[in-house]
Amino acid sequence: MSPVELYEKLTAQGGIVRALKTAKADKAETDAAVQLLLKLKIDYKQVTGQDYKAGCPPSENSVVHGNGPAADGADEDTVDPWNVATTSAKGVDYDKLIVRFGSSKIDTELVDRIEKVSGQRPHRFLRRGIFFSHRDMHLVMDAYEKHKSFYLYTGRGPSSEAMHVGHLIPFIFTKWLQDVFDIPLVIQLTDDEKYLWKDLSLEDCHRFAVENAKDIIACGFDVNKTFIFSDLDYMGSSPDFYRNVVKIQKHVTFNQVKGIFGFTDSDCIGKISFPAIQAAPSFSNSFPQIFGSRKDIPCLIPCAIDQDPYFRMTRDVAPRIGYPKPALLHSTFFPALQGAQTKMSASDPNSSIFLTDTPKQIKNKVNKHAFSGGKDTVEDHRKYGGNPDVDVAFMYLTFFLEDDEQLEKIRQDYTSGALLTGELKKILIETLQPMIAEHQEKRKQVTEETVKQFMTPRPLNFNF
Repeated sequence: MSPVELYEKLTAQGGIVRALKTAKADKAETDAAVQLLLKLKIDYKQVTGQDYKAGCPPSENSVVHGNGPAADGADEDTVDPWNVATTSAKGVDYDKLIVRFGSSKIDTELVDRIEKVSGQRPHRFLRRGIFFSHRDMHLVMDAYEKHKSFYLYTGRGPSSEAMHVGHLIPFIFTKWLQDVFDIPLVIQLTDDEKYLWKDLSLEDCHRFAVENAKDIIACGFDVNKTFIFSDLDYMGSSPDFYRNVVKIQKHVTFNQVKGIFGFTDSDCIGKISFPAIQAAPSFSNSFPQIFGSRKDIPCLIPCAIDQDPYFRMTRDVAPRIGYPKPALLHSTFFPALQGAQTKMSASDPNSSIFLTDTPKQIKNKVNKHAFSGGKDTVEDHRKYGGNPDVDVAFMYLTFFLEDDEQLEKIRQDYTSGALLTGELKKILIETLQPMIAEHQEKRKQVTEETVKQFMTPRPLNFNF
């Protein structure tokens, strides 16, 4: 049951209890109604992290840790900022996730509208449903059509020196958005978060942030329109940013963050206050060097959907502190080599293809670890065909192969049995090797001076 449905049921049950008491109904009947009311209040608090208050419907961020009522069952997908897991070989059920998170599906109508407004063919991530969910994208397009611009905000949690190919997804798409709409971009590196959550030194977290910035810069962002910042650096040098952090902190209760993020009494206070730091870049006056004192410039956040809890909280707070709600575009997860039951993780080298891997390492990892949707024998595969919906090599091609017709032919050939698992993996290897080699060459050209340029607070080449 959703928070809103629970709220409505609670309100109705409260009315029943009042009516019974007013009518001086049978005590047993009244007691039973009161017990049901109390049970509903307990369920409501478990789901929202908040006490029920008559006349105060649940806010947009009122979803339990795990982002769905416990009653949904043990087989529910686990999706939060730190954990992604499902029992299905096909991966997370994103249609169910849209319902649970209360977001909107990116449908053909919205993709067509983005094409019309931008004047560009939609990115393959939009065409293929890799970015599949949104919040208020139509409002962003409405404003843009009226010549009111917006800015982009995305980020990276630097938990390791080397990034993997899955980390590139939001940056590839964000660069496309920056190019087609000609707008500024801020990229937050949450080195403070990684220090709070991981067993890492503060110095290592900051060093990882700088190293990760080099990989991000290598994606081709325009230095004149892009500001990359480390929280450990920027928080101390920007009073306006910190002021917004404090405003957000004042308007979110401990009960709310426990309900949204699953924090416990044993979590350090840094974790409890961190969500306000990830929320602050959603507001334009956090960057006075770019936007001056303007607080009304809309923000669009492309991110993986596991980050949505942060921004449900942000969207709930925004109108209460006088700011526009940020809009979001959510992507699916990039699956681990071993299968779509979880996302690729930098902490497991065998589940990941790193941006530092050699052609030989890429070949070996794909051939050895990539989960196959093929049959056990060549004869069976030729006869019955493979299942591309669970085949990791095919899943990766949907992210990186540009040609839609070629991708569809591969799907058909694999499904019919004409294309063997080894041949499918070979196509993926031949797609990934040059892509990663090209990235490595571009990264070599990123100097310390280049990083300093991107990470120095400064005006960007844009007039609002």
